[in-house]
Amino acid sequence: MDFEPSGEQAMLRATSRRLLADHAPLDVARKGFDGDDVEPALWRRAADLGWPGLGVPEEHGGAGQGLVELSLLAEEIGRALARGPFLPTALVGRALALHGPARVQAEVLPALAEGGAWATWAFAEPRSPWTLDGVHTRVRTDGDSVVLDGVKTAVQDAGGARWLLVTARDPDGPASFLVDRDTAGVAFRRLRFLDPTRAFYEVRLDGVRVPLERRLRGGPAEVQRLLDDASVLLSADVLGAMDRMLEMTVEYMKQRVQFGRPLGTFQAVKHKCARMAMLVHGARAATYHAAMAADAATPDAARAACVAASFSGDAAATVAGEALQLHGGIGFTWEHDLHLYLRRANADAVLYGDAATHRDRLCDLVRPA
Repeated sequence: MDFEPSGEQAMLRATSRRLLADHAPLDVARKGFDGDDVEPALWRRAADLGWPGLGVPEEHGGAGQGLVELSLLAEEIGRALARGPFLPTALVGRALALHGPARVQAEVLPALAEGGAWATWAFAEPRSPWTLDGVHTRVRTDGDSVVLDGVKTAVQDAGGARWLLVTARDPDGPASFLVDRDTAGVAFRRLRFLDPTRAFYEVRLDGVRVPLERRLRGGPAEVQRLLDDASVLLSADVLGAMDRMLEMTVEYMKQRVQFGRPLGTFQAVKHKCARMAMLVHGARAATYHAAMAADAATPDAARAACVAASFSGDAAATVAGEALQLHGGIGFTWEHDLHLYLRRANADAVLYGDAATHRDRLCDLVRPA
């Protein structure tokens, strides 16, 4: 595989980085930690650039790009610790484009592509693993509708989402249903979360009636594929955070003087920075290999997603810890930005399954071979 970005991909990365630097600096992000899910000015400018529709098919007003391009955007969002439902919306749009009924696609995808509304995925449940076995929300058929009952947790940016993609368990296993936020029986509660740069919610479904036509095609295999895609995008997000932590640490080691010398000139410090750099490069290779494999639908795509998620999750904890130790006391202060990256990295390491979860599934995938 060629890991060098194409000209269009390099332009996407550069344009995204400039937009986030100009309109999503961390001093602005700090002011919105307890506010709305999205920064309106950033969302409007991102919509003008086509971010919400990046993965939406062209016939529905999007750019028709793949997981590689979405991962490039996710990396820049993680690097800037940007707020906003870009990645949840991309996941739902990807699921609808692949498995949504034609009528639902025509209704929802153009709205997502133009940025007039956003969507999010309600998958995880309290005290349950982030796997298909952890889905316990109940589904029962009632005439031409289904009725959903259950509780979802860690649903990103659900407070302002127009649609929720709810994964529930029907007799054939987990399946996904598109739910309008205004449907009777849907309730939201914002959660206090380790990562203040994003908003997460608990969503309660109490007798929520959804038309049968809002059920996505497929079953457990399609849900698992979306879970793999989400894991790759989270790996890209944490890659961006790790890369920025490495840059911040190297810059500080050049400036901080001890015993008459910059700290970066000491061999032990060089070794720590080199270790951080190796982990960042490894995470980048694993993440983009997984994204390319998913776009090409190669036989090892699921295994590549597990490798990317498990490696990036472990690497994030190590890079964040080393960055914090090398910054010393200043890294522990609220005023410094490092702790925000540490929080983001540790949150990404458990969303959509922690490293142990992905390694366990990887073992199941390679055992037959």
